[in-house]
Amino acid sequence: MMARLKPRLKIIATRLLTSNLHRVFAVTRGMTLGVRAACFDAEGRIFLVRHTYVPGWHMPGGGVEHYESAGDALIKELREEGNLEILGQPALFHIYFNRNASKRDHVLFYRVDVRQTAPRPPDREIRDCGFFALDALPDGVTQATVRRLAELRGEEPPAMIW
Repeated sequence: MMARLKPRLKIIATRLLTSNLHRVFAVTRGMTLGVRAACFDAEGRIFLVRHTYVPGWHMPGGGVEHYESAGDALIKELREEGNLEILGQPALFHIYFNRNASKRDHVLFYRVDVRQTAPRPPDREIRDCGFFALDALPDGVTQATVRRLAELRGEEPPAMIW
């Protein structure tokens, strides 16, 4: 019984933390803005991360801070979450409204070619990460990630909502 309760408590605590952070952002920021990227290596595999604070596999990314450009935020987040270095120019694919995060959150979604400068060990933020063939994605990939990949392949038009 206790073993089943622990994961539920962790999810509840994570949701409370996320909610409280967005309340702080509502006071300190007029709008929240994030960057996220579909990162492909030379073999055409996509890089995904599993965070410690939300379930599922996601494409790497994070918030744009005060006095930080979206490009700088993208470089920083890819380096922090995967030891990834961008090759060439990132291509802005689409801008999404992320109503799951807050009523003011937007995500700039990029497609980038990358190389990993060193393996990324797990820590307090990233539980696991790696490159995956598009036809062999890991169990637990989020629905938003699946939708973004379909959009990138041209199978669906880009949505307005993340």
